[in-house]
Amino acid sequence: MKLLRFGETGSEKPGMVDGDGTIRDLSSVVGDIAGKTLSDEGIARIAAIDPATLPAVDASVRLGPCVAGTGKFICIGLNYADHAEEAGMEVPPEPVIFMKATSAICGPNDPILIPRGSEKTDWEVELAVVIGKHAKYVDEADALDHVAGYCLTNDVSERAYQIERAGQWTKGKSCDNFGQIGPWLVTRDEIADPQNLDMWLTVNGNTMQSGSTRTMVYGVAHVVAYLSQFMSLHPGDVISTGTPPGVGMGQKPPTYLKAGDVVELGIEGLGTQKQECFDDA
Repeated sequence: MKLLRFGETGSEKPGMVDGDGTIRDLSSVVGDIAGKTLSDEGIARIAAIDPATLPAVDASVRLGPCVAGTGKFICIGLNYADHAEEAGMEVPPEPVIFMKATSAICGPNDPILIPRGSEKTDWEVELAVVIGKHAKYVDEADALDHVAGYCLTNDVSERAYQIERAGQWTKGKSCDNFGQIGPWLVTRDEIADPQNLDMWLTVNGNTMQSGSTRTMVYGVAHVVAYLSQFMSLHPGDVISTGTPPGVGMGQKPPTYLKAGDVVELGIEGLGTQKQECFDDA
């Protein structure tokens, strides 16, 4: 099942995609794609509805981030062996954790805003995990039971802010519109193996990233279990699990985004995104 949110920024409504690809309005059934709606029971309730009984939504509608109520936007760094090699860094002995501000979250096709003074704004196609049930001290064998589903995200990054300035990576990851999420939250029953999904990204039609979650060092179940040892995970929390090689920083010479560039990306079964780049006002 594909769940989404549509409408103007800050006023999104919950929706789903029917078998014909039509967006259906779920606002008469649930308040939002958040909280208890993300539980197994909440998802089962939606799955039991005949989509034809719900109002159709115009296909041209803006799509918002596919989940609401995100308390934590957690990212895993250097989680693809081939990306670590590209970056000239060792595969970490355990997952590298950093946070992305929730104010960075935006819709899948909302623009990338290049921050004032930025010269190294970069792209990163990533598989994101949406938590559906509270997780604390969970075992890896049970970890996926706490996942509501999966979605596509672009972990946009400003490399000078991230790496060349003092402090943590967070400030290079948290600028406005640095976290496009969606188009859909695909429930976990539809993704047979999150460790076997092809992924890609292009800039101005040129392929930059072409990889697979198969090369992920620490898989989804491990990451969820690992994080739950350090912090409680709550419904709506998003975990971005890392990127394959081909980021701008890894190009020879390095290549970064500028106003007017168009980024497109996708993951098998999770849809696609398209973003135009603008200088932030």
